Amino acid sequence: MIEKYVYHFSPDNKPAERVRKGETIVFKTLDCFSNQVKSEEQLVTSIDFNRVNPATGPVFVEEAEAGDLLVVDIKDIKVDDKGVISTLPETGPLSHKAEPRTKIVSIKDGKAVFNDIEFSTKPMIGVIGVAPKEGEIPCGYPGNHGGNMDCNKITKGSRVYFPIRVPGALFQLGDLHASMGDGEICGTGIEIAGEVTVKLDLIKDFPLEWPVLETDNAWYVIASDDKFESALKYACEQMQLLISKAYNWDMTDAYLYMSVKGSFEICQGCKPSDLPVVVRFGVPKVDGKPGLIPLK
Repeated sequence: MIEKYVYHFSPDNKPAERVRKGETIVFKTLDCFSNQVKSEEQLVTSIDFNRVNPATGPVFVEEAEAGDLLVVDIKDIKVDDKGVISTLPETGPLSHKAEPRTKIVSIKDGKAVFNDIEFSTKPMIGVIGVAPKEGEIPCGYPGNHGGNMDCNKITKGSRVYFPIRVPGALFQLGDLHASMGDGEICGTGIEIAGEVTVKLDLIKDFPLEWPVLETDNAWYVIASDDKFESALKYACEQMQLLISKAYNWDMTDAYLYMSVKGSFEICQGCKPSDLPVVVRFGVPKVDGKPGLIPLK
């Protein structure tokens, strides 16, 4: 089990572990506040923001090279019995109509207790990705390396593909949520610590610009940018190319198909804030058609 924490994605991060392709590994994670929030009386304004959004890792994958794809199968996600929801300063469309508040939420038997209601949890991974080609990117920010994508479909049973830009990929993850709505409009889900079991594999020499998510019934491209229109464009361009290649269609037919069968969704859009908008564009899986990314 890996228990080393970092706060940036960087090619200079020293590996916490080395694995071969096909191996399974367990990551122990802190919550997005590095477990600093202990009670409802404590506001997030009191914590050390240099310790926000820790990721566990990184893991060096043998034989991984720039131009390959890292294949991440989410085998299991276990979360603790308590999580935190909080307003964040000047974050979200209703920050002007909400008080600073911390709420501790109990988790028991797959249920979250919020005031006088209970609802089923669906644990997911907020921060997940590989090292960028150069420089360092705080774990709280998204990009084409992955990072803080906050996509609530990255959960047990899903598979995520990341374009590798440095030797070994340097994969890391963290920022679990027991539950998080699309958009995460106040800036937090049920932030919680836990353990994640993943299997890591490789596809050699497969060019990809943005992370791709595969679920039981759909494919998604996840993209981000400060501007909504640019994030949409990036996700659609990647999806168009994948469909064209996999189905042997020209780019225009792929575009038309995306308009009638695609879905455009917001992973994180807690504007106004300084966080980029994270989006996903998805299409359903089709019986008799190859996968958009074939496992080799």
